[in-house]
Amino acid sequence: MRILYFHQHFTTPRGACGTRSYEFAKRMVAAGHQVTIVCGSHDTGDTGLSGDYVRGVRRGEVDGIDIIELNLPYGNQLGFVRRAWTFLRFSMRAVRVALTEKYDIVFATTTPLTVGVPGILARWLRRKPFVFEVRDLWPELPKAMGVTRNPIVLGLMSLLEWSSYRSADRLVALSPGIREGILRRGVSPERVAMIPNASDCELFREPSGGPWRPESISPDSKLVVFTGTHGVANGLEAVLDAAAELKRRGRDDIAVLLVGKGGRKAALVERATREGLDNVVFHDPIPKTRIASLLASADAGLQVLANVPAFYYGTSPNKFFDYCAAGIPIVCNYPGWVADLIGEQQAGIAVPPESPEALATAIERICDDRDLNAASRQGARRLADSQFNRELLATQFVSWVIDGRLADERGSSERRRAA
Repeated sequence: MRILYFHQHFTTPRGACGTRSYEFAKRMVAAGHQVTIVCGSHDTGDTGLSGDYVRGVRRGEVDGIDIIELNLPYGNQLGFVRRAWTFLRFSMRAVRVALTEKYDIVFATTTPLTVGVPGILARWLRRKPFVFEVRDLWPELPKAMGVTRNPIVLGLMSLLEWSSYRSADRLVALSPGIREGILRRGVSPERVAMIPNASDCELFREPSGGPWRPESISPDSKLVVFTGTHGVANGLEAVLDAAAELKRRGRDDIAVLLVGKGGRKAALVERATREGLDNVVFHDPIPKTRIASLLASADAGLQVLANVPAFYYGTSPNKFFDYCAAGIPIVCNYPGWVADLIGEQQAGIAVPPESPEALATAIERICDDRDLNAASRQGARRLADSQFNRELLATQFVSWVIDGRLADERGSSERRRAA
């Protein structure tokens, strides 16, 4: 079967973004299907393609996946207007691909929400089965974060969300809250599967090259790590607040490493310098394989977000699943389904939001208490092995997206309509 797969922020493990689309596309290829991914260019991603663009496009095969990369650069540091324009341009150009390529099923994954447009048109104009994957709830999340309060923009987002759900034959939700949000829009439960992000146990349990940490961090220091975007949604100011509290407590033996880039990074670096937070180290994004080596040397992973209630059950953060795969304790600073899992499996410590003292205390406990640290590592591994193993979730994903009945049902429907 031929799958046309739209993901604007696609990357291979050579990049520093989440690799869900790459991993699941590889599983579809291994199952004997042909996969064409249509993507843009992300400043922390790497599609695996090189060479010049020809009329704004370059195309090639990477690890068995056919990739169409559009020359549309994107980065978290872009302002709202420039981001929105990039999203719209990708959507318009993706429509052309959806209307001209040969395929049997179209699959689209957010973010952004506008990636649903080519799927909608493929569904109604070419009568192709459409599967839509939802990674964030729109417009609830942008509204809750204050990204935009323009009623026209929010109304258009709501209309596009409804149209995408209405057009999709099947949907994939990445968290319990996302699934509930889809069902609230009147979608029947049998059309929605909850398949969260996954833990790549093979990569993170035995990283190539062994444990690694930046030279600026002493081998004797206890190390807590955050890996991911430094944007408004990530709320890394809370980490600096906790680092300041650790300094006040004289805990110079604990290093806090923030790996990544984003719109808030410059301000975070400036604040850390101004306040003399020399226990905080910033590092540029590193490939997934290098992250595995870094986590192998860490005492804990930081799972932090801005205190936005929509995040509590409405996100499926990549770093959480990487921490589980690596088997390191997790320190989380907000409630919700991730915090519930950490508590149920004793995989670390979850603290209330906006409490630097509690976050600093959790970091101290996880670093100082060897028994707690060891038990948390076991809990994280249990989560990875029992609930988030990539092989298990990939099997669910492939069977849900590529089910012969989907094409058969659409064909039967079309034949009945023509009769």
